Amino acid sequence: MIRFRYILAAVLAATAVIIFVIPKDPVQKETPSGPVKERSEEPEKQTVLTPTDSLMMRYDTVLTALIEEGKMVGSAAIITINGEIEYLNCNGVKKVGTTDSVDAHTIFRLASVSKPLSGMLAGILAEERMIGLDDRVVEYLPGFRLKDTANTNNLTIRNILSHTSGLVPHAYDNLVEAQVPFSVIMDSLYRVNISDVPGKLYGYQNVMFSLYDTIVRIRTGQSFGDLIDEKLFGPTGMHDASVGYEAFAGNSNHARPHVRTRTGYVDVQLNDRYYNTNPAAGINASISDLGQFMAALTSPDPHLIHPSAIDSVLSPQVLSPLRWIYLRRWGPVESKHYGLGWRIIGYKGRTVAYHGGYVRGYRAEIAVCREEGIGIAFLTNSPGRVGSEVVPAFLDMWLEESGEAVGGGQWAVGSRRSTVSSRQSAVGGQQSAVGGQQSAVGSRQSAVNSQQ
Repeated sequence: MIRFRYILAAVLAATAVIIFVIPKDPVQKETPSGPVKERSEEPEKQTVLTPTDSLMMRYDTVLTALIEEGKMVGSAAIITINGEIEYLNCNGVKKVGTTDSVDAHTIFRLASVSKPLSGMLAGILAEERMIGLDDRVVEYLPGFRLKDTANTNNLTIRNILSHTSGLVPHAYDNLVEAQVPFSVIMDSLYRVNISDVPGKLYGYQNVMFSLYDTIVRIRTGQSFGDLIDEKLFGPTGMHDASVGYEAFAGNSNHARPHVRTRTGYVDVQLNDRYYNTNPAAGINASISDLGQFMAALTSPDPHLIHPSAIDSVLSPQVLSPLRWIYLRRWGPVESKHYGLGWRIIGYKGRTVAYHGGYVRGYRAEIAVCREEGIGIAFLTNSPGRVGSEVVPAFLDMWLEESGEAVGGGQWAVGSRRSTVSSRQSAVGGQQSAVGGQQSAVGSRQSAVNSQQ
């Protein structure tokens, strides 16, 4: 079972203060070995902070300041290190003007962060020899056609998932926005102009990427939602994740969308735009889900997802010219490629698999660096510039620390002890609002899983 640590920091009087929350009236819980005994009121000896603990505390201070400055309604962030969830921050509320707090299992729309999950499903199915990455699309969709016969016949699964279909970028996103049924859009693709043969040029797509939905259904007889639940969500412990508008709206623990106005963020109506392209933008998930997903990718002993499936999905497929605005909060970027559902970024001598997502009222970010064994994800229901700063802020802090003190990120994560008094060992599932921020404090208990 993946182990968890939670740290809460608050900024008081312009000074970073670490606050550990201990419940005043502990309640006995039943465990496999019997009830937990009430803790002694006598404080126990504290242990020395490790470099990782100090870094997490510093990052928490930075994140808290960004959230407060951005006046965000609700957000959640999570960090994994070598297959363990090391940091969780749940902040704010699901809907402005209420006290209904965001928690580890509050679901958000992932928007284009759906693509990394869909790409990983494709890697799994390829590893299981169900749908090959180099299989041609027409093998599954005999009536499928594009404007050019050669492109029609040579287009592969790899091409549609790496945005190398040869079509002009964002083909028929206008029809997606207009909520035209996907089958109608697919039958109209023969009208879209061709830029090059498949596999040569990068051209970002939502419609072409989502052909994978139809291919999955024809090949397996299962819906995309059912299959990704069976092959990815279930095995990795993503128990809150779902696909489609009905699943999102029907979950009472969902974050409402908000947009910024002159007077602050306001709640807006739920909408089902882009849910007609589920592989590209139709997945819903909690921050707990993304933590479990990243932990599966960064574990030094991966067993939930086959390493060769991960390798194939995160391998660069094509150079991807990307406007500077997308990575404007990052330092100098050394290279930009696209894999299968992931952007592959060369950053400070490391390879970072990254993706961002946005639909009205929601922002999602995810990044994984397998060389360092780290992952970070961020979800919010109040999009703003904070979303573009969360990932690079952590990467910069980690890589600076790693380069100076660790030499490539070889931190003894598995052998570390809790950085706070052992009195916290029974605090795992407790949450506390400190300055509007919620966080769970505990030792190596799975406080997230205990809520499922």
